[in-house]
This record gives sequence, C-alpha cells and structure tokens, in this order.
Amino acid sequence: MRLEDEISQKDFKTLEEKTFVNLLFTGKWIESSSKKFLDQFDVSPQQYNILRILRGQYPEPCKVSLVGSRMLDKMSDVSRIIERMRVKKLVERNIKSTDRRSMDVVISKRGLGLLYKIDEELHKMYSPFLRLTNEENLKLNELLDKLRG
Repeated sequence: MRLEDEISQKDFKTLEEKTFVNLLFTGKWIESSSKKFLDQFDVSPQQYNILRILRGQYPEPCKVSLVGSRMLDKMSDVSRIIERMRVKKLVERNIKSTDRRSMDVVISKRGLGLLYKIDEELHKMYSPFLRLTNEENLKLNELLDKLRG
C-alpha cells in the first residue's frame, strides 16, 4: 500500500521528506510485525537480539558491555533485560567477585532451544521480503547501507 494512503497524507514538501517518513513508517511496521511474531515465544525483540548475540559467542561467555555494543537498539537497558532473561532461564550470568560491575553472560541450553524453535518459524517473520526479488533485496540492502554511509 502507498505511504500516502497508509497515513492519509496527500503530498510531501520534498521527495526526501517522503523518503524519510516512509523509512520511519516502514521501520515501525517491521518492528511491530517482529514483536507480534516474537510474542508467541514470550521474548521481546531486544531479548531475541541478545539471544542471537550470545549464540554467536557460544560456548564462550560474553561481557554485558559487548552485548550492549552489538545491540540493534542502542537505547536498551541491557543489564535489566539480561536479568529478566536470567529469571526465564534463557541465560546464565557470572558476576566477578573482584568487581561486581563486571558480569559475564552465556546463553543457556534453554535459550539455545528457544532459538532453535524460533529459527524453525523465522520464515514467517521474513515473509514480507519475499515480495521483493533477490535483486531488489540486494539493492535495498545496498541503498540502506549507502544511506547510513
């Protein structure tokens, strides 16, 4: 559906303004869709992001600061999210006795199992991108990288 129809706006002052609003709108649409998908697994997008980061490090533990630096949402309170994940038994943490602020985190077997279940259904979250050809997906990625350039 066209952006103008989605937000009931007839026109934009400039093409750049429309592109900006379209990216914001589409980003929120993708965020909402992914949240809805992940709700069935009882994890937030931020928790899913952390699980993926920790799986990439597994079996090695990871410093919370490293997790934070790799997060897609840089505004996340990583320590608080990790604590909620620990309560769900998705991660294990090790607080250094010499420095209580230094904490290592590792994905648990339960966390790995959950990611495996999510992976089996992941195609559902990515399905909107099947509307694009491989060439269009490649070009979109290239343009987004250029935009952030």
